[in-house]
Amino acid sequence: MDRYRPLLAELLGPFTLVFVGCLSILAAVSFNAPLQVGVAFGFGLALLAGLYAFGEISGGHFNPAVSLAMYLQRRLSAGDLAGYVVAQTIGAVLASLAIWVAFSRPDVAATVTGTANSTAWEGLWLELIMTAIFVAVILQSTRSERVRGSALVAIPLTLVAIHLAAIPFSGASVNPVRSLGPALVGGEWGDFWIYLVGPPSSGAIGAFVHGALYPPYEEVVEVDVVEVTAT
Repeated sequence: MDRYRPLLAELLGPFTLVFVGCLSILAAVSFNAPLQVGVAFGFGLALLAGLYAFGEISGGHFNPAVSLAMYLQRRLSAGDLAGYVVAQTIGAVLASLAIWVAFSRPDVAATVTGTANSTAWEGLWLELIMTAIFVAVILQSTRSERVRGSALVAIPLTLVAIHLAAIPFSGASVNPVRSLGPALVGGEWGDFWIYLVGPPSSGAIGAFVHGALYPPYEEVVEVDVVEVTAT
């Protein structure tokens, strides 16, 4: 059973993110609230909740782009990468189904990410850059002794900042399953290819850039062990 606990955590994390985040979109529209601010904090705080609730079990990836970056930095095995991505996808789809049960399929479609105020290529470019920033924050904040204690705050706040900056232009997905769940259940695909291509590609780019700036993760672990032993 223990081997399945991380997969369950990686299902429940995206479920929390997509359910609460997408619900914040419907709430903002229904009550004429400031859409950009409400949605930004809706997704950011949903990620914070997911990380506190489930992150300790699986590492709190909740995003195939993050899992890919972790794999490329040898912090996740190929088997775990595949399992995580499947679990994350199921969690996001279940979240959209839960919204459909509470509301309607058109409401689910209203939570789909899109590029209403920009071209598809502009949206792709923004998703590439924003996801690279997001992944860089996650990779460093989860391994650095200097900032590890603030990772649970730094990561959600980065997602809030990304939403504040990019919602009007790319939908601020930075997560393929966040876009897949509403698109699949809502039947509204639009520019979905952007989120299938952009975030995973940027996860690889973020891992490469981070690897060029910092020593391999194994070296950091070895140094930590030596320091602990010496003391």
